[in-house]
Amino acid sequence: MTRIALDPFVRDLDGESAALRAAGPLAEVELPGGVHVYAVTRHAEARALLTDSRVVKDINVWNAWRRGEIPMDWPLVGLANPGRSMLTVDGADHRRLRTLVAQALTVKRVERLRAGIEALTDASLEKLAALPAGEPVDLKAEFAYPLPMNVISELMGVDAADHPRLKELFEKFFSTQTPPDEVPQMMADLGALFTKIVDDKRANPGDDLTSALIAASENGDHLTDEEIVNTLQLIIAAGHETTISLIVNVVEALQTHPEQRGKVLNGEIGWEGVIEETLRWNTPTSHVLIRFATEDIEVGDKILPKGEGLIISFGALGRDEEQYGPTAGDFDAARTPNRHIAFGHGPHVCPGAALSRLEAGIALPALYERFPELDLAVPASELRNRPIVTQNDLYELPVKLGCPFGGDA
Repeated sequence: MTRIALDPFVRDLDGESAALRAAGPLAEVELPGGVHVYAVTRHAEARALLTDSRVVKDINVWNAWRRGEIPMDWPLVGLANPGRSMLTVDGADHRRLRTLVAQALTVKRVERLRAGIEALTDASLEKLAALPAGEPVDLKAEFAYPLPMNVISELMGVDAADHPRLKELFEKFFSTQTPPDEVPQMMADLGALFTKIVDDKRANPGDDLTSALIAASENGDHLTDEEIVNTLQLIIAAGHETTISLIVNVVEALQTHPEQRGKVLNGEIGWEGVIEETLRWNTPTSHVLIRFATEDIEVGDKILPKGEGLIISFGALGRDEEQYGPTAGDFDAARTPNRHIAFGHGPHVCPGAALSRLEAGIALPALYERFPELDLAVPASELRNRPIVTQNDLYELPVKLGCPFGGDA
């Protein structure tokens, strides 16, 4: 089996995903830093592995970890070993940690956030409208980033004053280009910041999920301080990164498919279809690190060996022709059915999926209603991904907003 090295600069994600699919349902992969794992690249096999009890999150099962081959200054160590949370445990411990978060993020409870998300969206659009007319705007920085960061921070009780530091640390956390000698300090700084947030909430509880986690730990649910801190970090990281990329990727997809954009704007195609197709075709999460095989597991005609690491390559399996047919590589906002698994599958499906969909479902129609003439300010071929192998994340999305609806021509 030929090993495929993932490009740490993510210069051609589509080409890399195609190469992974061509390697079969299970591909040998080299992560940045020379770490060898396997990747599942097909939809059906990914669904099966995501519900297979022989695939676990315990890093101590990993042969390379037990042999001491994974250095603590590996740029991706924070993703492979982020500390004890629902991301790193299975079984009863996973259910215990996940239940409290899932209860706060049910579809019904998320729907109660609608008015607040609409208000934040309106405020962001007002800021966009106030920018100098005709000048290119980085839509990612000015619109796609602030909304989900503000929403998830309000949900978790994180002060807006912490946003700049969080942005700085998370950029280092996800990047493959963080210098190794900076990784340990970055991890320590993230831990210290989230510990401070939890300590502040313990002293001054509010109507937020962090306060609820603390209260649950004090009322017999047995969450340790480490679990609370790591859960907070996980939710903040996942709760804004995915939605930022989803909003950006939808805009890119619509602007590069003008016929479909026209059908969306005149109501022939619904926004739900646009969002779901973007999640499949240009998924926000390219690879999820990392799970481990407790025994040899057949994956198609190949074997995932016992003790080896497995990543889920959502960028590859989202365009799997065996699942989506010969048009799998095409963006089709009217595609039906569209049973993608961009938010995962089984007991570990992302508990924030409903919130991400709600944010995108509010922000995107409002953006295009306010700026129907919005267009890319550079050719799509010039857009570049940040050096993050786990996230499909552009550096920026330069656009020209055009005349706002109701504004002067």
